[in-house]
Amino acid sequence: MVFTYDTEVALASAAALVNTASEEPDPLAGDDGLTRFLDQEGFSGSRTHTSAERKAVLRLRGTLRELWASGEEELVEGINRLLRNSRALPQLVRHDGWDWHLHCTPPEAALADRMATEAAMALADVVRSRELERLRVCAASDCSDVLVDLSRNRSRRYCGTGNCGNRENVRAYRRRRSVSPTGPQ
Repeated sequence: MVFTYDTEVALASAAALVNTASEEPDPLAGDDGLTRFLDQEGFSGSRTHTSAERKAVLRLRGTLRELWASGEEELVEGINRLLRNSRALPQLVRHDGWDWHLHCTPPEAALADRMATEAAMALADVVRSRELERLRVCAASDCSDVLVDLSRNRSRRYCGTGNCGNRENVRAYRRRRSVSPTGPQ
């Protein structure tokens, strides 16, 4: 395990949130979609089910996307801004089958603030561990989704949301075949 379990889960959830932007139709376009996403990712706490809440989550999605591919200094500034804006106050909690882990906002805090602090704390662990190269953008030429490379040898290049790796391998094979001295067969 590269990071603690809750950090890995938070990084995966942050990546999943960012990657919803590339789905058509946008799964977060309505409250039902946001509810499905939150259930899928195991987010707890209060909800207002308002358009303002959903818009705040969409803004967070954009912010996280910008931070994902940024350099260390910009990432640190973004993490600190997210924590400051959410008025984060880290506390150890245990709930819903999870053992002790950090929450930085109370369960009644705004959804986007809870999501932001969870992502910010996980990203802070990435920075503190000097593992920024684990935050990646999919290497497929036709994909801009993000991923967290938790492989032991840091070799993951493609997202898990589609068949990007397979498509790129087929493209490479076809390129090799087209320039083969014996020509295509």
